[in-house]
Amino acid sequence: MFPPLRLSTAHALRVAFLFSVPPALAALAMQADPVHAQQADAMMLDEITVTATAVPTPVAQVGSSVTVITEQEIARDQRRTLADALATVPGLNMVQTGGPGGQASVFLRGTNANHVKVLVDGVPVNDPSTPNGVFDFSHLATADVARIEVLRGPQSGLYGADALGGVISITTKAGKGPPKAALMLEGGSAGTFNQSASLSGGGERFDYFFSAAHLRTEATPVTPPELVSPGQRINDDFYDNWSFATRLGFAVTDNFRLSVVGRYSDALLKNTTDGGWPGAPNAARSEQRNQRFVTRAEGVWSLWDGRITNTFGIGYANEDRESTEPATAFGPGSVTEYLGERTIYDWRADVVVAPDHKLILGLQHERERFDDASLTASAGNSAGFIEWQGKIFDRLAFAANIRHDDNDDFGAHTTWRIAPTFTLPVLETRLKASVGTGFKAPTLSQRFMDSRPLYNFYGNPDLRPEESTGYDIGFEQPLAGERVLIGATYFHNDIDNLINTNTDFTSYENVGKATTRGVEAFAAVALTPAVDLRADYTFTFARDDVARQELLRRPRHKASFTARWQATEKLGLSATALYVGAWVDGNRDFSIPRLRTSGYATVNVAVDYKAADSTVLFARVDNLFDRRYENPVGFLRPGLGVYAGLRFTPP
Repeated sequence: MFPPLRLSTAHALRVAFLFSVPPALAALAMQADPVHAQQADAMMLDEITVTATAVPTPVAQVGSSVTVITEQEIARDQRRTLADALATVPGLNMVQTGGPGGQASVFLRGTNANHVKVLVDGVPVNDPSTPNGVFDFSHLATADVARIEVLRGPQSGLYGADALGGVISITTKAGKGPPKAALMLEGGSAGTFNQSASLSGGGERFDYFFSAAHLRTEATPVTPPELVSPGQRINDDFYDNWSFATRLGFAVTDNFRLSVVGRYSDALLKNTTDGGWPGAPNAARSEQRNQRFVTRAEGVWSLWDGRITNTFGIGYANEDRESTEPATAFGPGSVTEYLGERTIYDWRADVVVAPDHKLILGLQHERERFDDASLTASAGNSAGFIEWQGKIFDRLAFAANIRHDDNDDFGAHTTWRIAPTFTLPVLETRLKASVGTGFKAPTLSQRFMDSRPLYNFYGNPDLRPEESTGYDIGFEQPLAGERVLIGATYFHNDIDNLINTNTDFTSYENVGKATTRGVEAFAAVALTPAVDLRADYTFTFARDDVARQELLRRPRHKASFTARWQATEKLGLSATALYVGAWVDGNRDFSIPRLRTSGYATVNVAVDYKAADSTVLFARVDNLFDRRYENPVGFLRPGLGVYAGLRFTPP
């Protein structure tokens, strides 16, 4: 049964965070919270949880704004990709060019899409081969995902470059208990056929998890008919994605543990690209292939009864993108390939200085590489950081960190963050605040990539990092015997040295300046032990301070509502409504650089039924009222979709 809101670790983790956690420690943290939110025992708001540094900390001591999505929530809402799972997160705008496999980008608290640092099992995966270093959220399947966490605001004090707007961390599943196999089959609209299988288990010394997932959609309408010439065939998108994941852990001794994680995906998208100027959809489809590999190995060594925990790790991420364009009336066909690589070595020590005070120290060296037919470039970065976390007295807690990065090309950069929280007596109102800085390093492409003689465009090796200073302040208030939780947070970010194209369109330069501000508010209610409701609203104002106009693709208003009803022990239902207000965008080829769009609202519903001890039948309807909309402009998002399937887990 679902407990009141004061009660569950799952609810507590919504206001806590776990980022850049080494796989071994992340696995231990998840094993400490193995039950579904519906089955959690009653717990108070000061329940111990896990913070950004994997140090156990009472929830009341966490001052940063965060959203946590658990594997139970992903399964309940039947979200198959990371892009779908993130759609309702407060302060986040997801933009995807069409359906499954279309480029998916995140704008967090009004910052740019490349201002979000993305981690998979602690490994940074922002793509060094793209011009601006953005991460494509569309190809990450959720079958092996245990937890998604979204930390908002400048976070470079812990995470370094790219964390100017925030951090999104994905932790994959770990094995535990007796050997267990699982299978999922799903079919539905647009020729969808999805499958996943896993094998997991573990004991006191050794644990393992293996999984394979396949997502396939035959025909998703993406191109607006009015953009196509009369008589020209409109091609639907085809998408096929294979993903494989492994996590192994071995306790060598009671104080030393080794672990390794690995994840590989191979995705193929056949879609319609544009040709000519102004652009027009081509008659033949293009092919975009994306191969992504992420791995990390580490050792965790605990000393002096756990007073000091050392973590030594090495991580590697590889992104291989290939684009095949057909011959058209505008030119011959072509094949282009881009390879981005990142290797990272790190050490971290968690030191218990006193019962309520912890010191976290870390060193890191990272090297990224970009390779295509015309250029091979690489750069290294070394960094050190320190964080102090503690309680001044029972109701006042804080975390403060500082980090120094030294890049081979653009030099040194120091960032910091402070996040206090105070709980008022009697009312138990929790006051939260944070202030910090962030930066976004110029990419290898921006510094070194020349497009000549065709476009007469040159990289600029003298670019400086983009920088931000941001703060937020808010509260959370339990009511009605802690069955109701409400809260609101005001945020503000100032961003300098934004990298833009220069006025004669021949290179990049640091000329931009922007301000983003807004409010994130929520209310969550445990209406009965079987029914819980949650509503979120975000207001965002994002302005280019040089041009004095709104930034593109940042809607001012976003709201979501989620309801869950455990009707019987076997039958569960959920519904999610999402509203996104109007925003400023360009048309598909940006021949019209600014236009005001219409907002949209969608409703998704899902149901699952436990037909037997080992079998769950499920179904869902996406976009229930078949709302036709474009986000971004020029790319249709999927209409009404109906899907059904089963999950099979032998006892």
